[in-house]
Amino acid sequence: MNGWAEGIQNALQYIEDNLTENLQIEDIAAKAYVSPFYFQRIFSVLCGFTVSEYIRNRRLSLAAQELSADNAKVIDIALKYGYDSHDSFTRAFTKFHGISPSSAKEKGAKLKAFAPVRIKLTLEGGTMMEYRILEKAAFTVMGKSRRFCSDTSYEEIPKF
Repeated sequence: MNGWAEGIQNALQYIEDNLTENLQIEDIAAKAYVSPFYFQRIFSVLCGFTVSEYIRNRRLSLAAQELSADNAKVIDIALKYGYDSHDSFTRAFTKFHGISPSSAKEKGAKLKAFAPVRIKLTLEGGTMMEYRILEKAAFTVMGKSRRFCSDTSYEEIPKF
């Protein structure tokens, strides 16, 4: 694995190893050897969701597993996965799973699982391609040009 992919994988492993702890983006980004700003940006582009969404989804997935397997109290699970109150945990859990935490304790309850992200590097190309060069009559090509700010380019370019 090359350097940046290995750094991202280190950060993902750090998140997984510390899901019951108070995770800080600065600590996570340090595992990837990049600034918090760039880590969040890279993560979002690669995964399609933010770091905080990933952490929340993984915690709620693990919380559901524990609720369905153990006879633990809902408040204990809520506190373990970083929720300050029973109500905030219940709202997040219900939004994610579609059922309340107490319903998740019932046998046969349908729950959602959010699997850990893993970096998989795939190289494509390097194949032989046949081609031929043709002469065509002259034609006009038109284009538009504009500069974009790197902070907002991901929103502005598609609109452009």
